[in-house]
Amino acid sequence: MDLIQPYIGQLTFGGLAGFAVGYAIKTVGRWVAIILGLIFVVVQVLASMGYINVDWTRIQRDVEPLLQQEQIKSAWDGLVQVLTTNLPFGGAFVAGLLLGLRRG
Repeated sequence: MDLIQPYIGQLTFGGLAGFAVGYAIKTVGRWVAIILGLIFVVVQVLASMGYINVDWTRIQRDVEPLLQQEQIKSAWDGLVQVLTTNLPFGGAFVAGLLLGLRRG
């Protein structure tokens, strides 16, 4: 118990902050997905009616580099480094984040 005592504040705050962020991400994520889906439908309807012309090949060419394995790995490595800088807080934050994502 003496080993954990100095970290109780960090663990508590990290867990609560992680839960709040996870809950918010899931809630906001739902709305973002709905909005993006509706935008896609509107664009498709306008394109089918001849009001606009969408160059999907250009969009794919512009977005594809963002989804490359190196980009994703680099972002993941940066996230892991940030979360492990202050390990007791980071560990509790990740646990709270996962719980918040699950409950959200």
